[in-house]
Amino acid sequence: MAAKRKSRRAFGRIRKLPSGRFQARYPGPDGVLRAADQTFATTTDADRWLARKRIEMEEGRWLDPAEGKTTVRDWSARWLTAVSPQLKHKTQASYRSLINSLIVPALGDRELASLRPITIVEWVGAMKTRGLSASRIRQAYRVLSQIMRAAVDNEMIGQTPCRGVKLPRMPQTEPHILTPLEASRIVRNAAAPHDLLISLLAYAGLRVGEAFALRRTDIDVLGGLVVVDENLAEANGTLVFDTPKSHQKRVLRIGPSLASRIGRHLETLSGGEDALLFVTPGGKPLRYNQWRKAYFDPAVAAAGLTDVTPHDLRASHGTWVADRYGVMTAAHRLGHSNASVTTRHYARPVAGRDDQVAEAADSWLSGHDDG
Repeated sequence: MAAKRKSRRAFGRIRKLPSGRFQARYPGPDGVLRAADQTFATTTDADRWLARKRIEMEEGRWLDPAEGKTTVRDWSARWLTAVSPQLKHKTQASYRSLINSLIVPALGDRELASLRPITIVEWVGAMKTRGLSASRIRQAYRVLSQIMRAAVDNEMIGQTPCRGVKLPRMPQTEPHILTPLEASRIVRNAAAPHDLLISLLAYAGLRVGEAFALRRTDIDVLGGLVVVDENLAEANGTLVFDTPKSHQKRVLRIGPSLASRIGRHLETLSGGEDALLFVTPGGKPLRYNQWRKAYFDPAVAAAGLTDVTPHDLRASHGTWVADRYGVMTAAHRLGHSNASVTTRHYARPVAGRDDQVAEAADSWLSGHDDG
């Protein structure tokens, strides 16, 4: 009787190892023969594994295992190089710092495919145990999430491990909303020309970096206009001129008296159209911490106020404008492309308004309209 002939396997190969277990190998889409990342107790188990791998390729879900072996260190460096041209200098520096100080030391030697959600939970927990702030932890997690999402998009791993991770809550801090008169007291107690700079924060809603970056050419004294198209930021100790935070140029109208005062200041400036409006005594661009300590904080103290930051003036401006002229107007003044940012971070209820609403509602109830 003739021996029964073994049928040739339709996909992949299985061989018995000296250990008695079975190894499965299969050709990838590129024709390269690859071994399974595990061995099997029976040929049936190996067959099932090969069948699943074949379905992955037929459905376009197959990932080259070699890509998943890339380390977090190497992929983070490649990712940062790729995205840097689209980032602001300060954002680049922030991402690089987070990668070098928090991501790579803890996860750099790990292969991308080896990361699991529990790995990320443990990493976040370790940062919290070390006493890192909620803000710093959340920033690091956001960067790692982007890195892992890029790995998924580039078919290096099947899904991101940054999912279902509970992050520490940010403490809720409310801005100190000043009245226009309180802001005016700070302006009056500030040394010239920094009183003008503070006025632009409070009465035009500029960011500090935008005010630091203003040049002669940005001011239209007769038209009462300020062009905001640049921002001065500090990244790792280096001052960098860049576009505003929203990347959008905006034109703001200022009051005649402020425009006139800025006009007189322009007459004292040396240099051409690109001359900065506000500089150090040595003619250098301003640095936030030094400027605040030397000029802003003393003016706040002299005004009899406490716990006021330069950013509070911008938040106050947003609140005043939103209260009187609507959130959309405030969003334009502050340079927000989305009014929800204005309401979430800047515009706050004005004291006494609820009482006024109650009085108006009572008149409405009686059939009168005092509006």
